[in-house]
Amino acid sequence: MKELIARINELYHKRENEGLTQEETEEQEKLRRQYINNVKQNFRKEIGKVKKVDAKPC
Repeated sequence: MKELIARINELYHKRENEGLTQEETEEQEKLRRQYINNVKQNFRKEIGKVKKVDAKPC
């Protein structure tokens, strides 16, 4: 995951400074989508661990 984030950041800085080729733009989009999918998957796993507890009146 660290390598993925590092490459996304590298492409971002390159885009800001000198621009990206079409291939690099496609790579950036692919990596961003992969990152977002990883975050969603991790979030779903964590939510799956949550258990509902009935609240007791105070």
